[in-house]
Amino acid sequence: MLFSLRELVQWLGFATFEMLMHLMAFLVFSILLAIKVDFVPLLAWWYVFIPLFTADGLSTYFTMIVSIRLFQDGEKRLAVMRLFWILTVLSLKFVFEMLLCQKLVDPSPQLWYGLIMSPIFILLQLLMIRACRVN
Repeated sequence: MLFSLRELVQWLGFATFEMLMHLMAFLVFSILLAIKVDFVPLLAWWYVFIPLFTADGLSTYFTMIVSIRLFQDGEKRLAVMRLFWILTVLSLKFVFEMLLCQKLVDPSPQLWYGLIMSPIFILLQLLMIRACRVN
């Protein structure tokens, strides 16, 4: 079952432009990942993850602009709620990406995969709550 764009915007809270930006970043990340694994093993993992980090930063910037404009238009509650939700989602995504990249750079047993996946588990629980609340 595929979701419509309207449902995705409603559940995720991201604008269509932000979702497109994250999809493009994931596409570039996938290409860099394939290049690193198959052709250039000396390429650093941090360089492979740059598109994802850039998309997070640009999305945060876009969210700040939208929240400021909503605040100026008198939609203070909507501005604060949107800012809180998007920054929560982006921070959990960013922490997951940082931990995963750190594990790939230094595969020490101190950083275990349960810890790396914990931001994604929290994010999925928040999305389940939001999906139930939106309907």
